[in-house]
Amino acid sequence: MPTDIDPQAASSRQQPVDIRRLPWVRRLAADYAYDFRRLARFFSGDPADLAAWRAAAERAQRHPRDREALVRILSAQQGRREAPAEARAAAATLADPRTVAVVTGQQAGLFGGPLFTLLKAVTAVKVAARVTAEVGVPAVAIFWIDAEDHDWNEVNACRVLDADMQPQTVSLGTPLGAGEGPVASVRLDPAIFAAIEILKGALPPTEFSDELALQLNGAYQPGFGMADAFGRWLELLLGRLGLVVYDAADAASKPLVAGVFRRELESPGESTRLALEAGQALAEHGYHAQVVPHADNVSLFRLEGVRRTIHVRDGQFVIGDTEVVPRGTLLAEAESEPACFSPNVLLRPVVQDTLFPTVCYVAGPNELAYLAQLKAIYDHFGVPEPLFVPRATATLLDSAGARFLSRYDLPIESLQPSDEAALNRLLETQLPASVEAALREAASAVEDRMQRLIEAVPAIDPTLERAARSALGRMQHDLQTLHDKIIGAAKRRDETLRRQYARTRALAFPDGQPQERTVGFVYFLNRYGPALVDRLHDDLPIDMGTHWVLSI
Repeated sequence: MPTDIDPQAASSRQQPVDIRRLPWVRRLAADYAYDFRRLARFFSGDPADLAAWRAAAERAQRHPRDREALVRILSAQQGRREAPAEARAAAATLADPRTVAVVTGQQAGLFGGPLFTLLKAVTAVKVAARVTAEVGVPAVAIFWIDAEDHDWNEVNACRVLDADMQPQTVSLGTPLGAGEGPVASVRLDPAIFAAIEILKGALPPTEFSDELALQLNGAYQPGFGMADAFGRWLELLLGRLGLVVYDAADAASKPLVAGVFRRELESPGESTRLALEAGQALAEHGYHAQVVPHADNVSLFRLEGVRRTIHVRDGQFVIGDTEVVPRGTLLAEAESEPACFSPNVLLRPVVQDTLFPTVCYVAGPNELAYLAQLKAIYDHFGVPEPLFVPRATATLLDSAGARFLSRYDLPIESLQPSDEAALNRLLETQLPASVEAALREAASAVEDRMQRLIEAVPAIDPTLERAARSALGRMQHDLQTLHDKIIGAAKRRDETLRRQYARTRALAFPDGQPQERTVGFVYFLNRYGPALVDRLHDDLPIDMGTHWVLSI
């Protein structure tokens, strides 16, 4: 689907930024948006081409899958989490063989995780609506909770900004079993209430603070699983928009993908080989390989309270470092006990698209890079590869920050460096024209006069040329020192501008990192209330290749 920017969107509240200007955007993501032909061999279709969407929808519809069983699993999860009626109705439409899915996902970060998690979910909802309208098939937005991940440090903390725009970290600590098994197996303990109180104390108080704390207390309760609480929170915020949340750790869904597990074990190492070949091809084209697996890895984990890697050595399977399991035994277990297995990063998309009739996956930049290594793996498993749509990317500013950037025509990326080069340039533009002109004239006059002297003195004594050049250098240095002192005086004189700069930079790039990657979206909910989700849904464009600076 072509995604031209709406001219009306580029308003005072919505400023587009070409992602190629942003230093943290890697070449693959930029070319995917602006020069897809360079990457076409690594993907199933161009998301800017409506014909590619129609073809992807047809592939997803044709592929055999047990839709009725999938709907039962989703319905059971939604019932346990008391999902909104709109989300339940959306899940039910997946029983229709025409319905396709727009999938995105993330780990179960505390209180929802960074802003980009919310941006992913909103993008999926908006893309699903666009598929329905422009491709002409029913589409449902799915959020896949990567609940079998075991990296507790990735999910146990949330960062927000305090009243002074300083980053504050709220952490859960280490509940029983955290860091040992999948996140889905971790149950919240009473410390969650203390974490919510710490969060409330860290956030600047607003008219929305009390209600936000009540909602978090409802979603995050002792005894709830970490992934389950995350799902409740997402459904509370986005379920009314039709977002269907899926907990990937649900054992009930594993029989639906047992064939994928068995296929992986029947040809151990093949997925790894195909991914390594694709990674090498990417490198040869000037890109990077996001995933470089060990050659003997099987793209499955064995779940035994903890996730254990599976290797193939000398024709046998080795679980962990030492446990040798006969080939036939593990193949039989994949059929009879599929809940004992979990896909790794290479196989997870294939499992996802075996379960769901996926027309596209909404991906972050790093995900897009590893998805470029999977086309041959999809073919190997006979599963149709979907299209991939980059998630919306944005920086949310308040009106003061947006006015500051607009008034001084500052590019958002100039605020990222931790030095004050951009501030110094800005202050230079605020100096009286007469001062700047006088400095330029002085520098020009000194260089002109001294250059004449440098050319003349060798006729008297050749050794004097070097002394004359040194004198010129000292004069230029003294003029630069004077210039720096003037800038320093301007800084002291215009302390208001300096504060505005520091405040806007702290909001846009806390600790020098892009806001969407570091600030938990609960910070913005506390500041703007539940209307934040509606504003993003209504106002955030989902065109590729553009970062949006939004004034909320």
